[in-house]
Amino acid sequence: SVGYLPENNPLYHDMYVKEYLMFVAGMYKMKNSGPRVEEMIGVTGLDNEYKKKIGALSKGYKQRVGLAQALIHDPKVLILDEPTSGLDPNQLVEIRSLILEIGKEKTVMLSTHIMQEVESVCDRIIIIKEGKIVADDSVGEIKKGAGKLRTIMVEFDKNAVIEDLKKIKGVEDTKDIGDNKWLISTSESEDIRPAIFQFAVDSGLSVLTMNEQEQSLEDVFKELTN
Repeated sequence: SVGYLPENNPLYHDMYVKEYLMFVAGMYKMKNSGPRVEEMIGVTGLDNEYKKKIGALSKGYKQRVGLAQALIHDPKVLILDEPTSGLDPNQLVEIRSLILEIGKEKTVMLSTHIMQEVESVCDRIIIIKEGKIVADDSVGEIKKGAGKLRTIMVEFDKNAVIEDLKKIKGVEDTKDIGDNKWLISTSESEDIRPAIFQFAVDSGLSVLTMNEQEQSLEDVFKELTN
């Protein structure tokens, strides 16, 4: 069986929390649903809210009610569509923690465009472009294998000339990020850091720092879907 929480959580705001959950349990024709409703109130952290009308709850607690109704029939799979949309930072952390706890016992499928959320709660991700799967793996493996460009951050003792930087073999793009720091992108499989050092020597520059930037999941998503 499957539980589902849509992005626009369709709740009955005039109903009390416990009343609503009993109503949902009745729709599933659950016998002796009281203990299960009490259990879901506890699991989703609604212990102090279940006597209130749903319309009086904060967005975060409304999401908890939505999760409770999606779990009421004890589904094996839980599908959540943008479950943290519109939440404030504290509510967001709480709902993510709740999703992680639920994920210890059930398969949770999360639909979201927030890559930070994906990295926080998912152990496997699928990226879809125009109805086709373009990536299916763990977060780490996708970040490691999907990126076509590598980015190196280098800091010189004084500003470099952008036209000269672009002449370095293998450089695809350069970006001045201020304070004599540059982001240099390359698609070369070979390490171009020696070439950057040589450029600095030839240009009378000193390299203060240089390191390869880890590609973010958001960068990978943009690269795979653009």
